[in-house]
Amino acid sequence: MLIPKISMYQNNSTPIYRGMNTASLTEIADLRVFHHHIYEFKKGIRNLILTTEKSKYKQSIENKLKKEKINYLIHDIDSNKINVYFGTKECVDVVRTFSPKLNELTPEQDFMLGIMLGYDRVKQCERYMKIKNNIIKLGKRPL
Repeated sequence: MLIPKISMYQNNSTPIYRGMNTASLTEIADLRVFHHHIYEFKKGIRNLILTTEKSKYKQSIENKLKKEKINYLIHDIDSNKINVYFGTKECVDVVRTFSPKLNELTPEQDFMLGIMLGYDRVKQCERYMKIKNNIIKLGKRPL
C-alpha cells in the first residue's frame, strides 16, 4: 500500500490527502501498529510478532506480508478480529503447532510463545510457575 503525499494542512490539524477516500484513510490509521511491527521485524528488533487486527483488513495484511516476503500465520478470533503472527520461518512454524485459540495453549506453549514474542524471561518463568501451580488458570477469563 502506498501512502499518499500530503498536499496541504488545514488549520494545523489533520493532513488532507488528495484522491483518497475515507475508507483508505481509515485503513491507514487502523493498520499503523501493524506497519510499525513490520518495520521492527525488518530491523531485526523482533523475530516474531503477534498483532490483533480487524478481520476486514485480512486481505490487505496478507498482501503486504506476501509482498515483503515475510512468513505469517493468521487465525480468526471471531467475525471481527484476527490474530496475525509473522516473523522468521522457524518461529512461525513453531506457532503453527499450537492451537489457534490462545486460551487453549498448554502452559509450555504459553511460555514458549511469550519468550518468542520477546516478553521478559523472568516474568514468563514466574507466569509459567503460577500456571503450573494453579495460581493462574489459562482459558477464558470471566468478564
